[in-house]
Amino acid sequence: MVVRIIYTRHAESLWNPIGRYQGRLDPELSERGHKQAERLAKALKKYNPVAIYSSPLKRTYMTAEYISKELNLPININEDIIEIDHGDWSGMLVKEVREKYPDMFHDWLYHPETVKFPNGESLHDVYERVKKFQEDMLKKHDGQTIVAVSHTVPIRASFVSGLNIPLEKFWSFGCDNASYSILDFDHIRPILYKLNNTYFLEELFVPALDAL
Repeated sequence: MVVRIIYTRHAESLWNPIGRYQGRLDPELSERGHKQAERLAKALKKYNPVAIYSSPLKRTYMTAEYISKELNLPININEDIIEIDHGDWSGMLVKEVREKYPDMFHDWLYHPETVKFPNGESLHDVYERVKKFQEDMLKKHDGQTIVAVSHTVPIRASFVSGLNIPLEKFWSFGCDNASYSILDFDHIRPILYKLNNTYFLEELFVPALDAL
């Protein structure tokens, strides 16, 4: 049994370029983000997915709309792949977090598996729900390809879960805006087939901030 999951990070939001933590807050795509999403949709067409799943937040759903239009598939909302709840960090700039929460910020970069955001989620919380998503997709789409439009934290946690590697390796995977990665998921021989593909963005590519 294997399901091919094309993990897609949402295109650039209004807050990505300025380095503001979004979490469950809901900014829309930027002008560049709309253009990125359009190119992303065209790049995914060759894989012939049978279903699209999206986090309910605007930046993911708006990205999924472009994919839906290009592939002529409906969008299925799934709460398991929503962004981590950054709690009190939500809406703060990276430089503000670094000043107000220096120890936790350091741990988030170097020991992310130990962090639980004040009034928010831990990385373990995200790990458990993306693991559930993978198991659900394997049962529902065995032998098929699907698209999952999500966010940087659940996507990285999905690689950790899918490959069955330690959670402290969370930051080992690149995850830029409007990128896609392909995980062939099963219990015996999971394979990260492609990682952080952005070649199709060309001049629209902007590297993600390391802390986000």
